Amino acid sequence: MNNKRRVAVTGGGLVSALGSAWPAVLANLKARKNFVRYMTEWDAYKQMNTRLAAPVDCALPEYPRKKIRGMGRVALLALTATEQALSLAGLQDSDELTRGRFGVSFGSSIGAIDPLMDFLEMLAYHDMKKLSATTYLKIMPQTCAANIEVFYGLTGRLVTTNTACTSGSQAIGFAYELIRDGVQDVMIAGGSDELSVIDSAIFDTLFATSTKNDAPHSTPSAYDKHRDGLVVGEGAAALILEDYDHALKRGAVIYAELAGFGTNTDGKHLTTPNQETMAEVMRLALRDARLEPREIGYVNTHGTATAAGDAAESGATYDVFQRAIPASTIKNYIGHTLGACGAIEAWITINMMREKWFAPNINLNEIDPACAPLDYITGEGREIDTEYVMSNNFAFGGINTSLIFRKAA
Repeated sequence: MNNKRRVAVTGGGLVSALGSAWPAVLANLKARKNFVRYMTEWDAYKQMNTRLAAPVDCALPEYPRKKIRGMGRVALLALTATEQALSLAGLQDSDELTRGRFGVSFGSSIGAIDPLMDFLEMLAYHDMKKLSATTYLKIMPQTCAANIEVFYGLTGRLVTTNTACTSGSQAIGFAYELIRDGVQDVMIAGGSDELSVIDSAIFDTLFATSTKNDAPHSTPSAYDKHRDGLVVGEGAAALILEDYDHALKRGAVIYAELAGFGTNTDGKHLTTPNQETMAEVMRLALRDARLEPREIGYVNTHGTATAAGDAAESGATYDVFQRAIPASTIKNYIGHTLGACGAIEAWITINMMREKWFAPNINLNEIDPACAPLDYITGEGREIDTEYVMSNNFAFGGINTSLIFRKAA
């Protein structure tokens, strides 16, 4: 293990209902603002119980049409976050982009929805009039990673992760391993998902969505006794991961070090969380980082606000740490951003660690006794000066991830 390279985070970008630039995100977290709203356009789906979502309402940047003609909204969100991240890292116009040691690892739950509907209309009505040469490019599983690769002329490794709610965190973890093992020097890593009523319908059929339609800002409410399910959001985030020595040599700002990564699978059920393997993935990340549980000062939880998910995750977290470790979830602010959540939450967690302030669990009024006794941060948030933080995500298919970040020197 001594020949393994250290991995620095030298940039990050974000598109979310919370905002994009960190000062705006921090202000909204400190204001304890919830961005869930009633989607009147979903009233057309009479059999669906939920009407709630957390969309990104800001306009996306305009790019030359020729460069984005193969992009749907999901890839445009990913590109916007990537552009921010590269700019922050000072690599946007770097010659290194095209030298083969600079790659991309990016994921989403699914491609763009509107062009997918064009294919479905072809099947339903035997009419191809809406199809074009770029229709498939917008819905293909690798649409985010491939479009980023072409936009910037990358010639290194391409990894695509399409593992639902761990797409972003797995993309970061796999990029970390490529740099750690000397295969690449720099990687763009992240996740993206656009908002679709389809996503809400999927969870609605599982009776896992919040139906507090008359009180949008009161939900989701992870770990609360009266929580009633998740709310779907949208967004994207990208991190720039870089060989630590490479970053130092070029004088880059290092925002954090990615110290450990773990991923595993439940092997039991496609949708029911498994506390045992959730705990094991955290132990895998701790072993990879060569840390003891006592060295982690904060855990950013997946926190979906589902009955089974919150109970299993909190139980697994307590099994690993054996104490009331400080913990909170970003989903109570912006809903579940699916394939983007692992990347969004990782970048926010890094910035909270740098700020030495961690966001509270808004909408948490009465802790559910079924949830393990963690230190669920509430009120005005918490000032914590810690060297290490953990960010966890879990997905359909029984896929679990854990990332550990170290404060930059």
